[in-house]
Amino acid sequence: EEGLQIIAVSDPANPVSRGSYDTPGVAWGVAVAGSLAYVADWYGGLQIIEVSDPAHPTLRGNFAGYAEGVAVAGNLAYITNTWNGLQIIEVSDPANPMLRGSYDTPGGYASDVTVVGSLAYVADGENGLQIIDVSDPTNPVFRGGYVNGYTRGVAVAGDVAYTTDDSGLQIIEVSDPAHPVRRGGYTTDGAEDVD
Repeated sequence: EEGLQIIAVSDPANPVSRGSYDTPGVAWGVAVAGSLAYVADWYGGLQIIEVSDPAHPTLRGNFAGYAEGVAVAGNLAYITNTWNGLQIIEVSDPANPMLRGSYDTPGGYASDVTVVGSLAYVADGENGLQIIDVSDPTNPVFRGGYVNGYTRGVAVAGDVAYTTDDSGLQIIEVSDPAHPVRRGGYTTDGAEDVD
């Protein structure tokens, strides 16, 4: 079964399935806010699933298209739409999600997104890390970027972005979004994601 899996990990040595929801596509990413799970479901788009009863999750709404990564902040869901970059979706009414804005990133393969304050950090394939100002969701604006390798995943803590690419983990200072600076990294045989 593909889609959303709800796992209880109160005992890390013995995780237990509490429920699942079979989505129409392939679940690549998930963000949970309140009782809703927002699933980036590849060709199934954005699936919004009620999980207040984990044994019986139910579909609340969906936004058609492609979605590989997802982040939620307030009433907005941010999805990476693979070839079309970043899309910003109004989800205040989960049954009727609506496109508010978009930014076509230049890398051609936006795969992950993290939102901190008014900035969206997008893992954009060969164009690395893209930092987009989303303070006006209807008009996202490029603020800065950093290219090291084929970037697949991104997470942000404080003034540091952690990205994954074909050479491993990259640690990038983003205190000045217009001028990100690499501070270090860890070489592996490649890495897909980071949290």
